[in-house]
Amino acid sequence: MANIKSAKKRIGVIAKKTATNRRVKSHLKAIIKNFEKAIADKDTTVAAEKLALAEKRLMQAVAKGTVHKKAASRKVSRMTKRFNKTKAE
Repeated sequence: MANIKSAKKRIGVIAKKTATNRRVKSHLKAIIKNFEKAIADKDTTVAAEKLALAEKRLMQAVAKGTVHKKAASRKVSRMTKRFNKTKAE
């Protein structure tokens, strides 16, 4: 346990940031899961909406510093490739 006052304060700040990051990441996972479900059902209109939403939310997470920029871009790229492949079939 921390003894110094500033270290005690940092513990609280870190706990709050961790909770926020967990909430954002779990929300992102749910959005991506919805996209995957739409792709599995071969519903391209819903998948297009979910892809746009996922890209928007990922970039918002990047802006907040929750997700790395390149990781978010990689996810969007892979999702777009899957969407295009499904749309072509």
